[in-house]
Amino acid sequence: MADTCPFQRIKQILDSTFHQSGSISIFYSLKWEGISHDEGVFIENGEIVQKGEFGPYIQSERLDIYQSYIHELIDKGFAYYCFCSKERLEEVRDKQKSEGKTPMYDRHCLNLVKEDAETRIKAGEEYVVRLKVPDNEEIRFHDMVRGDIEIHSSEIDDQVLIKSDGYPTYHFAVVIDDYLMKITHIVRGEEWLTSTPKQVVVYNYYGWQLPDFVHLPTVLNKDKKKLSKRQGDVSVTDFLDKGYLPEALVNYLALVGWSPNDNQELFTIDELIEEFSFERVSNTGGVFDVDKLNWINSHYIRKADNEELFELAIHYITASGRDTEENILREKDRYIKIIDLVKEKLDHMSQINRHLDVFFGNEVSFENEEVIDTLQQEHVKRLLNAFMVKLNETETVDEEFSANIFNVLKSETGAKGKGLFMPIRAAVTGQLHGPDMGKTFIILGRSLLIRRIEFVLDALNN
Repeated sequence: MADTCPFQRIKQILDSTFHQSGSISIFYSLKWEGISHDEGVFIENGEIVQKGEFGPYIQSERLDIYQSYIHELIDKGFAYYCFCSKERLEEVRDKQKSEGKTPMYDRHCLNLVKEDAETRIKAGEEYVVRLKVPDNEEIRFHDMVRGDIEIHSSEIDDQVLIKSDGYPTYHFAVVIDDYLMKITHIVRGEEWLTSTPKQVVVYNYYGWQLPDFVHLPTVLNKDKKKLSKRQGDVSVTDFLDKGYLPEALVNYLALVGWSPNDNQELFTIDELIEEFSFERVSNTGGVFDVDKLNWINSHYIRKADNEELFELAIHYITASGRDTEENILREKDRYIKIIDLVKEKLDHMSQINRHLDVFFGNEVSFENEEVIDTLQQEHVKRLLNAFMVKLNETETVDEEFSANIFNVLKSETGAKGKGLFMPIRAAVTGQLHGPDMGKTFIILGRSLLIRRIEFVLDALNN
């Protein structure tokens, strides 16, 4: 499918609330994910712009097109006017339900004389246009995931094609648009599978070749139920807000319900384009595994450019109230060193704040009892005093100092292993585990290290 031309079309009707609707977020979500299109609807400087030879690409601007095609169906007897009121339709549905039948339109208006119908329309009577589903036929189509599918026409309702306000329903507009825009593949969620036979009927009535249909399995939660906003994050913007990287989310979503040829799990977008095929898509729903997403995202974070991660981190640091953007930018070099050091610990960038306490403030918190027990060992005061002497003797804490300091302290105090490393880490960071100590020393700097060791020694002496 390397020669395809992706484009974006807006199927919803534009109105004054369009910019507040979810449609605009789709554009930004796709852009954030690095998924681009060549023609259709674009957002430029906050405005909607249409580009391409098959426009307009906004449904509300194509009403004349739909009207011309619906009249063709009516003239051929493949569609008909319906004047049934909402009240009558409700009565019909309720009666069918009470009889244990599937609710369907009863074709009350099917045999209206066309001229009589047009007279009623001119008189201002409200109407819709319905599809006349063929009688006693098998409706067949092929799905690239599920294979050959057929359904008897008796199971298909006479779907409304044009609503009472003159606008098309999805089932009609999508067929007309896809045909005129030369769409070759219809790729959508499996919830649309039951609607496909209605659209196939419309294609057949016009004598048009069917596109390739691909109905992808539903993404499920860990309980194997459809994802729901009430159960957690479900939209792209949810993951954007948490600091997931776009390439990681695209990589992970491609694996939900699709199996590559081998056991490879990490793909660039270009690699996915090369490897992906519908033949290896499962016909059962894939479970959305947040732990797996976090694993993939952490991989991309570790590989990411530190400048890029810094730009992302600014939002989370300022939102937490820890620092202002002005101060963060002023200390950019220091923040980038911190990010480089802790990024291997991050599942997503919104976790950055939990790793910053170590690097800011003259004192560290000792709320962890294991940390307190470690610092109260008999040899620790002698070890910290020796460390303080070495800090006072050096002008700067650099790579050379950091590389040699533990060997020096081991030689002078006899401390070794955990008895050497853990008390130093506990005194300097308030933690027993964390990133590389040498790099941590360099980021903290000589003055801050001295203040923290003094603080701990004062506490131990008192």
